[in-house]
Amino acid sequence: MKGWIAAALLIALAPASVWAQTVDYAKSQITFAGKQMGVPTQGHFNRYSVNLKFDPKQPETAKIEADIDLRSIDTGANETDTEVKKPAWLNVGAFPNAKFVTDAVKQLAPGRYEASGKLSIKGIGQDVHIPFTAQATGDVTVFDGAFTLLRLQFKVGEGIWADTDTVANEVQVRFHLVARGALERQAFAPVRRCLR
Repeated sequence: MKGWIAAALLIALAPASVWAQTVDYAKSQITFAGKQMGVPTQGHFNRYSVNLKFDPKQPETAKIEADIDLRSIDTGANETDTEVKKPAWLNVGAFPNAKFVTDAVKQLAPGRYEASGKLSIKGIGQDVHIPFTAQATGDVTVFDGAFTLLRLQFKVGEGIWADTDTVANEVQVRFHLVARGALERQAFAPVRRCLR
């Protein structure tokens, strides 16, 4: 009995690995592209935050949270920026942020992964699957990914703007994140491991 208790304590006090990255926002970007009257349009967001915990050796333990300030949208045209912030579009007065939180991350191939989770825009949550790559050099990891969202699922473009002949339903979202991080050691793992 004493031996079991000693072993349990050793497990409880063993250092736990945590892979945490810090995003270099000056070198990163989140962009989007769509079509209006068949003409390609594009833009980006100037303010957003991303929390990353990603270990390429254990991708299933990854956690990704992204919070995008929709008020920082930049389409390259002030008139358009003003319009898309209105209630019929992003309604930034009531819903200033879009958010993505992972439920699961899996590896598809060496260096290729897929994040599944909930994307929320205008208070509407939808399940999405986002393929991405992760390339590490030293303590720098570059994440690149893209996925297509359907704007009408989030009621982006209501009323007359729901006409997909005028504004396409498909919006391509891309991200390029440059992050620094390495395996760190916690002083102690949670003691509850040996109390169950």
